[in-house]
Amino acid sequence: MKIILFCHPRFLPSQSMPRFANMLKAAYDARGHQVEMWSPQPRAYHWVPRGRLSKWAGYIDQFIFFPRWVAAALKGQPDDVLYVFCDQALGPWVPLVKDRPHVVHCHDLLALRSALGLIPENPTGWSGRLYQRYIRRGFRQARHFISVSTKSKVDLREIGGAAPLTSEVVYNGLSFPFARQGREDAAALLRARGLPVEAGGMLFHVGGGQWYKNRAGMIRMYASYAASVAEPLPLWCLSPEPNEAVRAALAEVPPRGKVLFFQGFDNETLQAAYSYARAFLFPSHAEGFGWPLVEAQACGCPVLTTDDAPMNEVAGPHSHYVPPLRGDADVAAWAAHSGAVLRAMLELAPAARARDVALGLDWAARFSAELAIDGYLRVYQDVLARPHAAASAAAPALAGAAK
Repeated sequence: MKIILFCHPRFLPSQSMPRFANMLKAAYDARGHQVEMWSPQPRAYHWVPRGRLSKWAGYIDQFIFFPRWVAAALKGQPDDVLYVFCDQALGPWVPLVKDRPHVVHCHDLLALRSALGLIPENPTGWSGRLYQRYIRRGFRQARHFISVSTKSKVDLREIGGAAPLTSEVVYNGLSFPFARQGREDAAALLRARGLPVEAGGMLFHVGGGQWYKNRAGMIRMYASYAASVAEPLPLWCLSPEPNEAVRAALAEVPPRGKVLFFQGFDNETLQAAYSYARAFLFPSHAEGFGWPLVEAQACGCPVLTTDDAPMNEVAGPHSHYVPPLRGDADVAAWAAHSGAVLRAMLELAPAARARDVALGLDWAARFSAELAIDGYLRVYQDVLARPHAAASAAAPALAGAAK
């Protein structure tokens, strides 16, 4: 099978999607498929790599120069090539191949939700609103999707207005083979990295500084827990330094509590931290998928997260849950309740905790990279087996129905 991957430009700061594209290429190459990667080159961006105008130079490369290059490159491609978009945010390029076999990978529609005014906590400026509508107008013309969660699949229709012929869910596979380490081995590695390991373990959180990570809420949850016990565990946050909202929450942590911030863990250090932690805290407002939930479970760390999609879908039935923290909620009451849930989780009898760990390990096994690649290729083969001329004929009616 010949696969052409449409990828994000490598000259942009975010590298999560380029890593995903590289993973796909390596996996498909290993299975004997012929793979090419198509992405914009920094022609205009090369001249304006920094400053206020660099974003607009990048847009020229992505939406003016690159489509012209694609139009020329398509002339030499046979009919049985499959065109794969590594992210639905590449929607503006979908019309270039909408009448050819294609699949769009959908990760999340959080940016689109914000642009539509559905997330008051994260307002979007006028240019961002126009950009997200431009992306949506493009991916709505696609006929075949793979989503990372049922939540993303539903959002494609309800928020994105997509009307696909096929829409499948294939869960992400772990990009590193996370596995449980013995406590002594994990502690030794962490100490060797110069980290302040305490005999009782710690609580652990992984996340960026995005609004939806709910870091301030998590700190207030920890503060409530720390106020209720004589010797609270420290909280390690693998995340950016505190912003103003997080600093305000830190002021509520009692003196006997301890919150530490770290950056730059490699995968081995991250695996050791998950393995040594007593609990993993991830009370996000929203996620596209939530990789750390599965990473923690794969390392034998019990998870506490938000009882809302997709977190409860990804973390599974044996994790511990707190209610979503909505914009109009009583934050103090939420923190008190969530802190009590955390305390009860940590006070489980050894047999109950061992059961949580074992069930989490079993659950995490379904998120292997090999299973994900199997799922992607199954969908690809199904799309290639379809008479894409018929799919193209159906597209106008379906697109009209989505408007």
